[in-house]
Amino acid sequence: MSSKATVFQQHARGIAGVRPAGEAALCRRCAEDPFVLSLVPENPSWDVPHRLLASVQFLILGGEAADYRAEPDPWSAFLDILHAHADRVVDFVHRGPIQTNEVQRCFALLPLFLTVARTTGRPLDLLELGASGGLNLFWDRYRYRYREGTWGDHDAGLALTGEEAAPVPGALLTDEIRVVRRRGIDLEPVDAATDAGFRLLASFFGADARRVDRLTRAVSAMGDERPELLRGDYLDLLPGLLADRSGASIVVLFQTISTVYTPLERRLELRAIVDAAGGEGPLAWISTPTVDEHGQRRGDYPVELAIWPPGERRIVARMNNRGDRLQWGP
Repeated sequence: MSSKATVFQQHARGIAGVRPAGEAALCRRCAEDPFVLSLVPENPSWDVPHRLLASVQFLILGGEAADYRAEPDPWSAFLDILHAHADRVVDFVHRGPIQTNEVQRCFALLPLFLTVARTTGRPLDLLELGASGGLNLFWDRYRYRYREGTWGDHDAGLALTGEEAAPVPGALLTDEIRVVRRRGIDLEPVDAATDAGFRLLASFFGADARRVDRLTRAVSAMGDERPELLRGDYLDLLPGLLADRSGASIVVLFQTISTVYTPLERRLELRAIVDAAGGEGPLAWISTPTVDEHGQRRGDYPVELAIWPPGERRIVARMNNRGDRLQWGP
């Protein structure tokens, strides 16, 4: 089996039981279709099937193609879209990075932000890696419900909850937080408040209406404010950004499942940059290590926390990819 076919087969197995059954079946057929495989790079990365499906959804959301899922023969309708828009699909698949920074992950992240604020007693200066549209930088504008309590504005337009294998301590949910700055770094930042930006982000959610609804509510929560989104490679930009820190606040550097798109040597370089910055002054680090770093099964993401000083890295929680399942504690 070619590497092109293999990534579609692997994607089908990975989404089985998580995404609609028809999507996995579609990927299996893609793995066997020469025309579909001709649209993807010769040495495809694991995320290429995700980008191909998103390219079609992007056309559907723009009214440029009918929804193949509503047709009597979805596979034939899907192929028709690819044939009719082959150049657009190729450009999307080859050029654009995945934009799936799911706001539901804030359900897993909030207790860590609360821990940083409680430990340091400082306002938070947020800096996200792989920020996409920056919606996770507005996590304090959302409402949260956990087994032991709630947090956030009762009137917030977006309410997040999920499964808890081990509950978040109720005492932690009584704390208040002040955010003084919201910055993010991304190779291709997206303005989620524009029609084009929203369409791009929503295209990666397929036909999942609940995720699109969360996206809509998260965009609304920004109001007139926008995060400071910096275009570039975070390994290039981070040293300069971390050199500019105020003593009154603490920079909270965080990333969720963005480093899976980088090779191991670059992840190690990132770790060295963060450790060096922590040695120079107060800093907090929240991160989901990749599978080859933490040695767990695919789909399970330990959440690592370090606060300098002293800078000890420890696993304080576990989450799944979307952030709707959380286990508090190592």
